[in-house]
Amino acid sequence: MNKNIAVQVTNLGKKYKIGEKESYLTLRDALSGLIFRNNLKKDFWALKGVSFQVKKGEIFGIIGPNGAGKSTLLKLLSRITDPTSGEILIRGKLSSLLELGAGFNSELTGRENIFLNGVILGMKRWEIRKKFNKIVKFSGIAKFIDTPAKYYSSGMFIRLGLAIALQVEFDILVIDEVLSVVDQQFQEQVFAWLKKLKQKGKTIIIVSHNLFLIKKYCQRVMVLEKGRMKKEKRP
Repeated sequence: MNKNIAVQVTNLGKKYKIGEKESYLTLRDALSGLIFRNNLKKDFWALKGVSFQVKKGEIFGIIGPNGAGKSTLLKLLSRITDPTSGEILIRGKLSSLLELGAGFNSELTGRENIFLNGVILGMKRWEIRKKFNKIVKFSGIAKFIDTPAKYYSSGMFIRLGLAIALQVEFDILVIDEVLSVVDQQFQEQVFAWLKKLKQKGKTIIIVSHNLFLIKKYCQRVMVLEKGRMKKEKRP
């Protein structure tokens, strides 16, 4: 793989088995259906034949309608699930923001959750203390930092989760559609921060429905449709 390439994906595919429901006329048919139920499963390709490269220091956007395979692709890149076919080559440490705040404890305050989530993401306590004020400021929820997280809105969860996750050291960052539940101003703030990371040589792969921000910040965009790569273009 070329040293200037951070991620290389070749002929990537992910297949799932989906069951079909049969209507049985007799008990014998029903019992036969139980015995041979594996024969009733169909193959569903969530992704098939997807190939692309992402350069170091690039913000690469992925767009497409619901069910296009965007989240499946990010899970494959993040090693959450294994591909059925194809190959993924990654150069450097990859961090993924797919389920922000998954490690949050709703009974703990925002302050306590910063330390909890930071440790889960691999940060040292001294590192979290050093970056604490920056995390709080970025999240924009300073007034509620000592409030139990169970009183937070979904947007506040995402804000705090992103603020923590963006402080983790990485070479490649993968972001799913988590920004869809926060306001336009915060989305702009996140993309501006991603631009700074890009200038430091970090690689960003992001899925977003905000075409304005994708066009503004991404160097290239890949369009997925029904699990296939429809095209790759400059926004």
